[in-house]
Amino acid sequence: MDNEVRQELKPDLGKIVRYGPSRLYCPHLDRDDIIETDVLVLGCGAAGLMAAIRAAENSRVLVISKTELSESNTVYAQGGIAGALAEDDTVENHMEDTFEGGYGLNRKEVVQEVVEEGPKLIEQLAAHGTRFDRDDGAFNLTREGGHQEKRVLHALGDRTGWEMERALIAWARENDRITLVENTFAIDLLTDGGKCMGALVFNDQRRFKIISARTTVLATGGLCQVYRETSNPENATGDGIAMAYRAGARMEDMEFVQFHPTTLYMAGAPRFLISEAARGEGAHLLNVRKERFMQHYHKMAELAPRDVVSRAILAEQEKTRSSSVYLDMTRLGDKVHERFPQISKVLKGFDIDISKDLIPVYPGAHYAIGGVKIDLMARTTLDNLYSCGEAAATGFHGANRLGSNSLLESIVFGARAGKNASATATGTSQPPHSLLQAVCESGEKVDTAYPHIKIDLNDARISLKSLMWRHVGILRDREGLESAMAKVKFWARYMIYRRFTTKVGWELQNMLMVSRLIVDASLTREESRGVHHRTDHQSEDPDWQRHIYMER
Repeated sequence: MDNEVRQELKPDLGKIVRYGPSRLYCPHLDRDDIIETDVLVLGCGAAGLMAAIRAAENSRVLVISKTELSESNTVYAQGGIAGALAEDDTVENHMEDTFEGGYGLNRKEVVQEVVEEGPKLIEQLAAHGTRFDRDDGAFNLTREGGHQEKRVLHALGDRTGWEMERALIAWARENDRITLVENTFAIDLLTDGGKCMGALVFNDQRRFKIISARTTVLATGGLCQVYRETSNPENATGDGIAMAYRAGARMEDMEFVQFHPTTLYMAGAPRFLISEAARGEGAHLLNVRKERFMQHYHKMAELAPRDVVSRAILAEQEKTRSSSVYLDMTRLGDKVHERFPQISKVLKGFDIDISKDLIPVYPGAHYAIGGVKIDLMARTTLDNLYSCGEAAATGFHGANRLGSNSLLESIVFGARAGKNASATATGTSQPPHSLLQAVCESGEKVDTAYPHIKIDLNDARISLKSLMWRHVGILRDREGLESAMAKVKFWARYMIYRRFTTKVGWELQNMLMVSRLIVDASLTREESRGVHHRTDHQSEDPDWQRHIYMER
């Protein structure tokens, strides 16, 4: 589909979903519990830190991290960051590959600006200490799924995200206008008259605090912990998306959740990601009969888009009646240990030598393409609220993300969010303390009629993750989606309106909320497009070449 057709997208399909109360009922907070800042950044991954660095050029910035700084989704990104950096590559080529992988839902102006701005920011990261891999001074580049050219830049072999996070944290710590606060959970956004004024948080001293902010940036990461099989860390519970939805912001494309084809699949092993860069370097996928199969499903074989590879793996498992397939990295030779040191180290702990042994793999939920809708300025539909990173829906990826395009999008929109949030903060008054206190005290009281009934939060979390994997995973149909919807609604009756006082309970409520949004959007889109595959509507429908948005 050419660019002209993409520009003629049908109007977005809106949907009002009223679901879940605010959690702001928190009386007895006094002025000592209010912390003021110009710009509040919720989240400490690449997007959040880039936003903080840009905002700090003109503003005071407070960064709130739910966990320790080293536990963001960015840290787990192995493969790399994509950019048209090679002499024989072009911005136009990168754009075309991104369009091809997005199934007609990419926003052209977003793709163009991200791909154009990205290389400059990559150079800035390198200048501020990110140790990208090089050959004779030039960036060492590889390929990943959906990319026709070698344009994926990596660091320390397969620790790109970890290295970028390390460098960004060091960069942020050099700036005395940035304050980094760890182990603090954001409960809900504070709003009045459609304007965001900051957030209510709960710190590691078990105290509630009001963060008063002229502007706020949501960079809270993804939601893939709602699935049983996932490559994401345990803190990826969709908190920012749930908070923004409760506050009245618009959500977009919630049905598009990407599944990574190759996570380690062994009894007792974590669902450790095996980077797509391994296939970019020449690794093959084999079925249980040790036969290569991807060439039968797509012209790019192992480097087909991730949605194609994930569905092909399921098809091969069904054909061979097996529980997984294999990734063959042995063909990369002894140098594979040097190229993929982290993968080599982790798998060695499970008695797998990646230069000699096949690796059992299976798809896992990996990336939320949908999220809080933003514009080119990173603005949400709420005044003074910006978003970036995996929590945001930009339209860059369309209906399927290409490998390593996410870190690129994160730094570009992180920089934009920080710059524009700072500019808005300059002309915005600090919210009055009395108004902030009143908003907290006037929140809905949501205790259930049976507060003495104890909920097994761990069991509830496992049940939800299993339900989402079974009915809202790689393959979907109306019967399964309606079954999932009925269960989520029923569980919400006694869990989403209850007053929890711990992070585990608040996370569960957020997971229920984003699960409901994913299911609702998946039921609404009656076609198969990109990562959203309906077995009862297997074709792509031109009438559905549109985005689905939701708001309260």
